[in-house]
Amino acid sequence: MHVERTFTVSRSIEDVFDYLSDFENTNEWDPGTIDTRRTGGDGGLGTTYANTSRFAGREVELTYETIGHDRPTFFSARGTNAQSTATDSMTFTRDGDRTQIRYRADFEFRGLVKYLAPFVVKPKLSALADETVEQIRASLERSA
Repeated sequence: MHVERTFTVSRSIEDVFDYLSDFENTNEWDPGTIDTRRTGGDGGLGTTYANTSRFAGREVELTYETIGHDRPTFFSARGTNAQSTATDSMTFTRDGDRTQIRYRADFEFRGLVKYLAPFVVKPKLSALADETVEQIRASLERSA
């Protein structure tokens, strides 16, 4: 199951990549994030993060790892725990002095959650994706 959004911001591609590829910044732009902190690495491939998020009224812990890092055009991080895997991927395209962002979040569930997710999780994902886009825009404007 996944959600995907494409939108444009009035910031340079380098600024947008640098901000969004520092996954600790999910504290500012991801509406579900309670806390993200780097636990290893230099920010490039293999960098790890401990993330605590709230979704559907539950608090979840995920360990994220940077699995794609091609400045300034692509970033991807995969978060895992016993019940799920979440992969956030972002592709950046220069649009004059603006940047187009294609954001995709993929979710895989295990155990009982796998069977409940289409009924419990899927309906909430679209609204969460829309809120994420708005928070990314607002965060990039604040950091300008």
